Amino acid sequence: MAAPGYAQEQARPNVLMIIVDDLNDWTGHLGGHPQTRTPNMDRLAGQSVSFTNAHTPAPLCGPARTSMLSGLYPHSTGVYGHILDADLTKLEAMKGRQFLPGFFKSQGYKTLGVGKIYHITDGHHQFDEYGGIFDRMGPKPEQRFKYDPQKFGEGETQTDWGAFPESDEKMPDYKIAAWSVAKLGEQHSKPFFMTVGFLRPHVPWYVPPAWFKPFPTETTQLPPLKEDDLNDLPEFSRKLHAIPGMPPWHWMKEGERIAEAAAAYLACVHFVDAQVGKVLDALEKSPYADNTIVMLVSDHGYHLGEKHRWAKHSLWERALRVPMLVRAPGVKPAKVNQPVGLIDVFPTLVDLCGLPVPNNLDGLSVKPLMKASAEAGEKPWRHAVMSIYGRGNVSLRSEKYRYIHYQDGSEELYDMLADPNEWINLCHPTIKPELQTVVDDFRKRVPKSFKPWSPYSYANINPLFDEDIRRSRESTGSKP
Repeated sequence: MAAPGYAQEQARPNVLMIIVDDLNDWTGHLGGHPQTRTPNMDRLAGQSVSFTNAHTPAPLCGPARTSMLSGLYPHSTGVYGHILDADLTKLEAMKGRQFLPGFFKSQGYKTLGVGKIYHITDGHHQFDEYGGIFDRMGPKPEQRFKYDPQKFGEGETQTDWGAFPESDEKMPDYKIAAWSVAKLGEQHSKPFFMTVGFLRPHVPWYVPPAWFKPFPTETTQLPPLKEDDLNDLPEFSRKLHAIPGMPPWHWMKEGERIAEAAAAYLACVHFVDAQVGKVLDALEKSPYADNTIVMLVSDHGYHLGEKHRWAKHSLWERALRVPMLVRAPGVKPAKVNQPVGLIDVFPTLVDLCGLPVPNNLDGLSVKPLMKASAEAGEKPWRHAVMSIYGRGNVSLRSEKYRYIHYQDGSEELYDMLADPNEWINLCHPTIKPELQTVVDDFRKRVPKSFKPWSPYSYANINPLFDEDIRRSRESTGSKP
């Protein structure tokens, strides 16, 4: 109940949207790693509808966040790579449309944001109040602790790990949490839409020493790894998933580097969970506790050695699966395993607030699934949710299978119930006869057309992407 002096329009709920950067399923409630420590996110999961089969529209910050906040898939916008915040509203696909903060503002909401919301910051002045991103991915030591990308050819990466700096107060996420806590303590006469964008566990995996203590390298459990994991992949898949500059398999296998990286990631997740907890605690103590929808998501997942990679940038489960928690007034906690994604964030939040859902979005409101779960019922839902990595490369995830279709027509299929590590490509060397109808059904769901690369998006990922951008721009005559 609102305290005196905090009168607020109660007809519409507030929205608190928390985005955690590069967080895969290494949370307690998703069970991605047995040693992870995420008590605050797990507490929220126990109060929420937890979507255990949620996936990103793209395994890269820029296109993932553009999709999530526009409600449009990359093949609808042409944003397959990163895009500068200042160029977002220039997109041809956004003519006559609004991004999520702008939509809520148009409906009479006060919009507040802090931290990493779009690829860089706030989407170029898309909030009434923006608290900043502080030191972004810093602070950083003068010399890297572990990894030197110059040893492994072209490409740049912030990948590195170690205990740094000495105190939490120097971390951007600490400051992001503090700003959010302060705003939740203020008086807001209008309903608010607040987005809090935390930076860890994005690389570099630097957090103060205290957060490393629960994860000694010698006892850190490694993720599931397989030496010949890449042997059944199409050649195009190998080229698409090559990331120059990222830690290579042969180097990471030396010494205890795989365990070190896993421990550092766990430390970063533990740290950011504590910052999430501060924001959740502030909301619970505020006058807005009973009338605020809380959503927590990540922009995409991250590989910690699976498929021989320490990166996102893939069409496999570890890079695509994300936490997605929704706590809404009057909705009972539940777990939902139907395939959903960040593409559904826009229509879902709008629908939960009782606002008119635009009919030109690619996603669906998951509100019916939330109500069905609360009522222990079943309702028809989509067959699979889609993720896109570069023009023409699609991953479709149903409740049982992951299907991948590449630009050159090559394919992968994994039975996620029998083979959750995606070690057996059921399309290699040929499709098993008993699975032909399964593959045919997925093929029908691959988009028939893909917009050319937007002139405002960029990749700098690998030569395959660079060549596709060049061809796309030649065909359209567009320039960056």
